[in-house]
Amino acid sequence: MSQGSAAPTFEMTVDLNVLDHLGINLYSNIAAVLTEAVANAWDADAETVSIKVSASNDRIEIEDDGIGMSVEDLNAKYLRVGYRRRDEDTEHGRKTAKGRAVMGRKGLGKLSLFSIANVIEVQSSKDGQAHGFRMSVDGIHRAVSRKESYHPEPLAGSAVVVTRGTKIVLSDIKRQRLGKGMVALRKRLARRFSIIGEASGFKIEIDGVPITAADRGDLPKVQFLWTFEGNEPEASTISHVLERESLPARFEAWDSTWRVSGWLGTARKPKDLDDDEAGNLNGIVVFARGRLFHENVLDRLNDGRLYTKYLTGQIEADFLDADDQPDIATSDRQRVQEDDERYVQLIAFLRSSLNQIEKKWNEWRRKHEVEQAKATSPALKDWLDSLGAGYRKSAETLIAKLSALPVDEEEDRKLLYRHGVLAFERMKLRGSTEELAASIDSLDKLLKLLADRDALEASLYRDIVKSRLEAIDKFTGLVDEDAKEKVLQQYLFDHLWLLDPSWERASGSELMEKRLTEEGIIVDDLTEKEKLGRVDIKYRTTAGKHIVVELKKAGRRMALHELEQQGRLYVDKLKKILAAQNESSPNIEVVFVLGKPVEDEMTNPDRVKYAMASVSPGSRIVHYDTLIHGAQASYSEYLERSKKFDKLEKIVSGI
Repeated sequence: MSQGSAAPTFEMTVDLNVLDHLGINLYSNIAAVLTEAVANAWDADAETVSIKVSASNDRIEIEDDGIGMSVEDLNAKYLRVGYRRRDEDTEHGRKTAKGRAVMGRKGLGKLSLFSIANVIEVQSSKDGQAHGFRMSVDGIHRAVSRKESYHPEPLAGSAVVVTRGTKIVLSDIKRQRLGKGMVALRKRLARRFSIIGEASGFKIEIDGVPITAADRGDLPKVQFLWTFEGNEPEASTISHVLERESLPARFEAWDSTWRVSGWLGTARKPKDLDDDEAGNLNGIVVFARGRLFHENVLDRLNDGRLYTKYLTGQIEADFLDADDQPDIATSDRQRVQEDDERYVQLIAFLRSSLNQIEKKWNEWRRKHEVEQAKATSPALKDWLDSLGAGYRKSAETLIAKLSALPVDEEEDRKLLYRHGVLAFERMKLRGSTEELAASIDSLDKLLKLLADRDALEASLYRDIVKSRLEAIDKFTGLVDEDAKEKVLQQYLFDHLWLLDPSWERASGSELMEKRLTEEGIIVDDLTEKEKLGRVDIKYRTTAGKHIVVELKKAGRRMALHELEQQGRLYVDKLKKILAAQNESSPNIEVVFVLGKPVEDEMTNPDRVKYAMASVSPGSRIVHYDTLIHGAQASYSEYLERSKKFDKLEKIVSGI
């Protein structure tokens, strides 16, 4: 730029094309559009706003009894896109003449009407003077193409019928955006305002019938209720609520003017929150200044815990829309700028509140769902009542969680109960019932855990039946010593639980047996065995122990010193083998299985005890008859368990 020349002039203009983005294409449903018209009526100090939809759905009238607008108001405020009332109206920009907190802020809401209608008539009366005009999408587009300002068409005097407030008539309706009818519209508008009712002096009517808080449809679905301090719902609206608790309304560190109001609640079943007309009620609506500010803040919390599937509620947080703070609402006023500190604080507060809710929900859920389940299934009640106190709480938690899973049909839920009972009994044998109850937070996890009923039943019986009945059946048929010896030789080494219940899962080691054979402890030669009195020796390991079991011929009488000498030999040889494997202090037990008692067992038991201890700690003598009696005792115990399983089967079948 040469010295002395004039500075260039710059000018920013806004094309009418902006209406396509801020109005015609900004909103997608009739409830969101009418929210703007209702909010304008509130800001005009109206007591009633009436909405009428023609039977053919081709005409919508919105009329209020507010203060109305003059021609100057219509031009300077209504037709001026972006008029910021709170900043520009020094007298009633933030508080109306009636003292209402003004809802409008951006000056864009009136454009939303173009989202559902191609033609809009506006009539308004103020100070006894009524005026009106007609706008059309086609007219605006023609002005855009000619790069001209748009001038709405004035209505003839005879066409202006309003005598008080403002009347808006929408025609040439875009039918695809009308939604699911008037019942749905009533519910959706009810969920967009918290100032409906006598307390606020504001009424919204659809086709002459007032909208009420009950039209929201959420509170009647609530089983458990949490209200923020200072909120007291009408008793008649919460008479169905089973449990209720109060929550703090603010963080202590917050500004003194910051607080929330409203309530949160949980339904009994997730499907209770499904509503084709009102939309899914599984969410938390946020209001500010009495109107919708965020459609569902629950989505923003990213909380995947089970209880959130049952959650609904509505809270008011006026500090999100403070006059002296930046506007954080998006253009369609249904979401917010999420990095604003006020919103960040609200999210943190809600997370804290929901943590408290989850704890109570689990407690209340277990209490009431268990009672409900017991009432609907006497067999399930019998099972729960039969459990000891140590198991009952885990079982109740299990039943409560099963009842909380999203299952539509009651028969399917009963099937879950059946599987749950079988699984619990299985886990009870393993001592892990709490793990079972704690692991169920989704249907997928449950199905993976439980598999199918046949697998569960097989699991219940396998450990006791398969491993024991074969051996026990053999024992019950024994009639002489040879049979006893033959059967014991065949089964004893594979069923060490007959010797010691703690050896149930003892494992063998072919390599170690080979080493013991090389050391001369285990004898394969039958002739040599005969010289030794028909000795059979097996080696096992279990729970850190090395076990040498010597089975003597049933008819042979042994002397104590023979057993002591043989036992020490076994221990010395085994220690040598294990030392070569870097195990310097092995735990070794030697068990002698005899048919006839050692003389000292009757005359000097202390000597027997000392002799076995000198072999190695834990070494001992057992007898065939003792094993048979033990097997019979095990058989009796199994019969008792079978009776319990039979009873369990009856319970499961009866659920």
